[in-house]
This record gives sequence, structure tokens and C-alpha cells, in this order.
Amino acid sequence: MSRIRIYVPGDAAAVAVGADEVAAAIEAAAGRGKTAVEIVRNGSRGLHWLEPMVEVATSKGRIGYGPVGVSDVESILKAAAADGADHALRLGRPEDIPYLKTQTRLTFARCGIVDPRSLDDYRAHGGYRGLEKALAVPPAAIVDEVTQSGLRGRGGAGFPTGIKWKTVQQTAADRKYIVCNADEGDSGTFADRMIMEGDPFVLIEGMTIAGIAVGATKGYVYIRSEYPHAIAAMNAAIAAARKAGRLGAKVAGSAYAFDVEVRVGAGAYVCGEETSLLDSLEGKRGQVRAKPPLPAHRGLFGKPTVINNVLSLATVPIILDKGAAFYKDFGMGRSRGTMPIQLAGNVKYPGLYEAAFGVTLGELVDDIGGGTATGRPVRAVQVGGPLGAYFPRALFDTPFDYEAFAAKDGLIGHGGVVVFDDSVDMAKQARFAMEFCAIESCGKCTPCRVGSTRGVEVIDRIAAGKDRAANTALLEDLCHTMKFGSLCALGGFTPYPVMSALIHFPEDFGAPPRLEAAE
Repeated sequence: MSRIRIYVPGDAAAVAVGADEVAAAIEAAAGRGKTAVEIVRNGSRGLHWLEPMVEVATSKGRIGYGPVGVSDVESILKAAAADGADHALRLGRPEDIPYLKTQTRLTFARCGIVDPRSLDDYRAHGGYRGLEKALAVPPAAIVDEVTQSGLRGRGGAGFPTGIKWKTVQQTAADRKYIVCNADEGDSGTFADRMIMEGDPFVLIEGMTIAGIAVGATKGYVYIRSEYPHAIAAMNAAIAAARKAGRLGAKVAGSAYAFDVEVRVGAGAYVCGEETSLLDSLEGKRGQVRAKPPLPAHRGLFGKPTVINNVLSLATVPIILDKGAAFYKDFGMGRSRGTMPIQLAGNVKYPGLYEAAFGVTLGELVDDIGGGTATGRPVRAVQVGGPLGAYFPRALFDTPFDYEAFAAKDGLIGHGGVVVFDDSVDMAKQARFAMEFCAIESCGKCTPCRVGSTRGVEVIDRIAAGKDRAANTALLEDLCHTMKFGSLCALGGFTPYPVMSALIHFPEDFGAPPRLEAAE
């Protein structure tokens, strides 16, 4: 009897809607029917409205079914036994689903396809080719390749990755570190988690290449405690890579040493800021450090340190494998390559969509996301997490590009897109931004610590109709002080959601609507 291979995502998003129960039901049903089944707990492909999306290996390739519930298992198993036969939940080949078909998957090329616990599966799908090419050239050539690719930080600031690496490479020290910032705290973001749970070896490979490039021998993955599935997946992958000689004293039989360790954070939002993260890694309370010195000169334990986001490091292997020119060919302006965009909030088709820079905000929300889940008109979209600006429909022609968003007082950040329909109260959203900052502030600088608390009070006075003009002017002045006086982006970026709500939706603050909004 031939064994049927069935893929059931072990990704947290799928588990949250019953994937574990579906996997258990498939195993039980197969036992009752004496059907030989192999269940692979793959990662999610990022089509969250179809989760749990079960895939069956057939003679025609993998066939998807979803969203699958426990009550669907018996009939799905019969369809699987009939080589992926027709079924009410049959989706066909996942690659042919328009949401996936129109993507440019580079960073997420293997996510949802490979078994995240299998190093052999990773290598069978092109894994470790980047490391092999990195080992064949001098470290300076690796840094040059990353620089030429145009890769920029995917954690928010968009700083050129190659420049950061070159600084660490050229800084003399007896010890250097690679730190992966996996403290994914922005609302509506889940790309880091998806990579760690669905393709963890790509992150390990990227960190290893970075270590060889700059002369670091130790790497840390700083993961927030709210990600237990990602923590388990990363630890399992690190152990497998170490056993296979891909980590340790002689990486892949070379003269280079590099190892990786997972460290778990306590869930403080401010620890997403790189220097606060370093303090936490050192066992201290997470507080922002003044710069200079930069972490590239004096970072973890006072040593030169590369700090990159998960997506930045996970993109490095394909750059080394395919070459800088291949990666740079995607994108627009100074924003090269692809960006994994996360659609969330009140949206019909939530999930991860990887595309080259240049896709417009309107295309993302209306065409790819399908508009709101409620069917009501889209009123506002927040891009870049809880500290990102709110964009009205009038700005939906803005291309997804660092400079294009900055020109309109917005941020791309970590690529999170949260959609709101016309029932949203933007004054309450502005208040939430200030309140969020007050709660999450590390307390080190006055503009952030005090300014956010005063901001909540001022917005409350405006909402109550108390001297609106004077309090609105005060709020604008306060935002200016926070933006330019705060030590880090927590206080410095809080004005973005507040001012964008005030500018684009003044009617929610008791003022007349803007002409374009009224029209």
C-alpha cells in the first residue's frame, strides 16, 4: 500500500484555528481506515483566510484543500486517497491560487513547502547554496555582494545592510557578534514568525554568512516570549545544523567557526530597538543607549556587533546564491529587491504577500487584500506598526517604497499593513498611539516618558471639546518635541500616527473635514 503524504501547517496562525486538531483527526481517521499516511507539519504559505490549508502530495503535484475543519477530515482523506480528487474545499495547486501566483517569492521561496525540521529537505530545495558560494570567496567579497544588492534593513529604518556589515568587518576586536532581532512586536506583523516556524534554516544560513563576512564567531537570535512555536522551531533547526556540521568549530568543513544560540525576551516592545535589545541580551533591563558609540563599534558586551532583522538575514542566502545583480533587478529607486508585506486588520484576504518594491498601497488593500472583511468602505490604512502613519484613500497611489512613504510623512517599517473601515474613530486611534508609547516607554528620555502621557491628556481635552484650537496647537508642538527629542524610534515615531490622524481626519477631532475628504 502506498503512503499518502499530507501537509498540515504547524505555523502558529494555522494552529490558532485548529491545525493541530486537524492533524490529529487525520491520523485517527487513517488508523481507522487502515490508510498509510505520512503527516508533514510544514509552515504556512501565508494565505491566512484559508488556514488550516491542508495539502496532499499527488501524481500532479501538491493539491490544497482549505480551510479544513475536523469534520472535513474523513472526506478529505478519501479525496487524498483518490490522488487529490475533487472536493468542496479543493483549491487546486497552491501555486495557481492568484494570491500566490502574483507574488515574487525570494525570501519566502521555501515557506510552506519544506519540512522546517528537515535539513535534508532544506538542501533539496536550494538551501545552503548561498553559504557554499560565500565560503569560496574572501569575506570582503561577501560584504561587497550584499552592498551591491541594495539590501536594506527590513526592521523599520531601512539602513543599508552592506554598510553596517562593512563597519563591523573593519572594526578591530578580539570578538564580534551577529544578533538577529526577532522581537517582532508591531501590530499586524507576522513575517519573522512565519520564517522562523516555516523555514528556520534560511535564517541560520544567513546569520552564518554574516558571521563569516565580518569575522564574528557567535550569533544570537533574540525572540519574544510570545512566540513559543518559533522558539521551538529555531532550537530544533540549530541542533540539526550543528549536528550536520553547518554550525560549530569548522562550518561545512571550512576554517571558519560560527555558532548560534536562541535567547528569549520578556515581551517589552522597546526591546525591538537595537540598543535596548542589546541591554536585554546582556541580562539588564531593556533601556535605550545613547549613540554614539554605534553597536557596529561597541555593541553586545562592548564588542562590534551586526544587528539585523530576521527578514534581512533570511534574504542574504539568495543574494549570495543568485548574485547581487539578480536581487537588485527587483524594486524601484533606492528600495531594491522584495518586501514581505503583511495584510491584517479589517481585510478580506489577510496574509503575507511578498512583492517587489513599487506595488501601490491601493493595489495591496483593494486588489490583493480584497478590501474590508466587513464589506464597508476602507477609511484608513496604517503602515509600519502601531507607530506608523494612517493613510487615507487619497494616498492609495503611494508606491511601497521607503522614500515614497517618507515623502508623505509615512513609514514602511516592518511591512505591516492594517486596514480600517469607515466605522473607525481616528481620534481614538491617535490617543491609542500616545497611550501605547506611555506604557511601552523604557523611561530613559523625557520627551518619550512624559510627552506620551501629556499627549493622552491633550487628546482627551480635544475630544471633550475643550479649547480645541489651542489644544490642537499644543498637540502639534508636543509631537514635534517627541519626534526630534526622543532617544529612539518609540518616542520619535509616535507622532506619525497622531499627526496623520489629525491632518487627514480632522473631523474626528471636531474640526471641519479636509476638502479632498469631503469631495
